[in-house]
Formats: sequence, structure tokens, C-alpha cells
Amino acid sequence: MSLLKLRRRQEPAIELTQRERQLVWRIAALLLDYPSEQTLAMADQVATAAAGLPEGVREPLRECLAYLRNTPPLRLAATYVETFDLRRRASLHLTFYAYGDTRKRGMALLRFKHAYRHAGVELGEQELPDHLPVLLEFAATVDPIGGERLLGEHVPVLELLRLSLSDTGSPYAGVLAAIGATLPPPTTADRRRIAELAAQGPPEEEVGLDPFALDPSLFDGSEGRR
Repeated sequence: MSLLKLRRRQEPAIELTQRERQLVWRIAALLLDYPSEQTLAMADQVATAAAGLPEGVREPLRECLAYLRNTPPLRLAATYVETFDLRRRASLHLTFYAYGDTRKRGMALLRFKHAYRHAGVELGEQELPDHLPVLLEFAATVDPIGGERLLGEHVPVLELLRLSLSDTGSPYAGVLAAIGATLPPPTTADRRRIAELAAQGPPEEEVGLDPFALDPSLFDGSEGRR
């Protein structure tokens, strides 16, 4: 990634209410999740929800939604894996950028685990807690304050992910732009951190990680992630 592209976005700030921020997070969690049959079946519901958002966040979300609606499911699945699972600079695991699969990442994951536990969320074995769709779901439906704090702490990573997706023309880039609109813009220090992460890339020490996964039953009976 060219560091020349690590410039401040020029879009004007978008004024969002707390409810609108949570709705953006909820929709983004669904759009960034694996395009399963169940997720794709919610397209009409998601489109209806997005229609009430301000244009600056509505349109990027609807562009991704149109991609999901108009692309064959097998191609969606293959592209999702290629985009997020096979490219080290486009991982949806937020701590991966700074720590890779090193032992230090385990400590970073504890930050998420403690936040979930503080909100009464028990962890299971299905997903690491730094997975962006999981964090977005948590912020949207469980603990908006704690979730927004974690998102805010990872603004450099979110911006780096947006840049990486934009560089490849991914339809998911707009979803990251919408998420960014719900958070404070990157500071000068954030910009330096983005440049460092882009230049260095994730560390490559391979180790095992504890199963810090979010219990999928957490959101049963709510509008949370299934």
C-alpha cells in the first residue's frame, strides 16, 4: 500500500445520533459477516433499515448491499474468503495488524474479552473477540458505550483496513467508510500509526491462541448476530 494514500479523508463530518450510530454498526456487522444463506436472506430487512440513515452513511452501505444482492452466492463466498481470510492486510481481526499470530496478541485479545465480560457476555469457542463483525454487533446491541470505546481505540486499524479495501476496489470499502463516520476522525498520531502498520505489516510468529470466542447464544432472542 502506498503511504501517499494515507492522507486524511476530505469528506465532511456527518452528524449522527446515538441511535443512528448503533444502526450503522448493526448493519455493518451483517454486511461484513460471512455471506451465508441466512445473512443474504436479511437483505430486504437491512435495506429498509439503511433507508432511514443520513445519505453520507446510507449510500456506502447500500452499495455493498447491492453487491450482495446481485452477485451469485458462490462467488460472494469465494470473494469474501479471498478478501478477508487470504490477505494479511485486510483481516477483520483488529489485533492482527499490530501483533499477527504472536503471543502478544493474546494479551490484546484480553482487552476485548474483559469488555464483553463486564457487559455480561460469556465467551464461547466460535469466534475471536476482536473480529470486527462481533465487536460491531456488541456495540450495536449489547453495550454501545463499551463497544464504541473499543472501536475508537482501533481507529488506525479501521482506517488501514478501509484503505486496503479501497486499493483493491472492494465493495466492502464503503462499509468501513460508514463505520469511520460513526467515530472520531484519525488524529495526527493515528496517521503515524497507520503509516507504521502499513509499512511493517503483521508479525509472523506462529503460535496458538486461546479460544476467545463470542458465544453465539448471546444474542438469542434479540436482533443480534445469529
